[in-house]
Amino acid sequence: MSTIGSVESLWRYPVKSMRGEELNEIFAGYAGVYGDRLFAFESSASPKGFPFFTGREQHQMIRYRSWFRDPRKAARPVNWSEAQNLSPAITPIPATAAELMIDVQTPDGQTFAIDSPELINRLAAGLDRKHDLTLIRCDKALTDCRPVSLFGVQTAKKLGEETGFDVDKRRFRANIYIDLMSADGFAEDKFVGKSLRIGPQVVVSILQRDGRCMMITLDPDTAEKTPVILKKVAQAHNGFAGVYGAVLVEGMIRKGDSVELLE
Repeated sequence: MSTIGSVESLWRYPVKSMRGEELNEIFAGYAGVYGDRLFAFESSASPKGFPFFTGREQHQMIRYRSWFRDPRKAARPVNWSEAQNLSPAITPIPATAAELMIDVQTPDGQTFAIDSPELINRLAAGLDRKHDLTLIRCDKALTDCRPVSLFGVQTAKKLGEETGFDVDKRRFRANIYIDLMSADGFAEDKFVGKSLRIGPQVVVSILQRDGRCMMITLDPDTAEKTPVILKKVAQAHNGFAGVYGAVLVEGMIRKGDSVELLE
């Protein structure tokens, strides 16, 4: 077992494709990060295999900010401490849907409940009428692929050097940003097929590289497009940036935790 870096920052996205929130600690479970992508919108115009309505269709969606009304209930499973006292192998339970209710603020400062019809109207404004939007909710994180995403901060720096732009790591919408001891960008690719221990308890199996789409071209603050970033990822890195993982051992991860490669 060797230390390869530390947790630079932790993020979750209560509503798929909306702005993320940075946290000092997260609960990483088998279903993903607790409270991550709990809600999403699906569109009647999207393919059945990927029905989600995202920043691909409405670029300004990434500027919408969401938050839990009860941050304490959204921090970790409601019986986490009690379950740990009985056995570290016990799977804890989430809070109720009412306890994990979310509000959303639009880019112009208006606030709506996540299930407000007016919010749907705002999201669909200016789009083709073929987009009939529906709110969906799932205790399992509604991610594109795997439950947890990881990204080396050196990879964003590398892309900045390659493109001549200041590449904000937030474009990649990862859950766990890692400050790796290796100065090389894309060093996290080498962990595919291996497992990482993050902090004292959590173990994550790194399953595959993260295939990227136009979402990384969108500035997280303005939603303006910078196509050259995706072009460089496609041409120089086969379309991948960052990695996906699955949690093998559940637990809390905190900012600054060590990240170890399990041999």
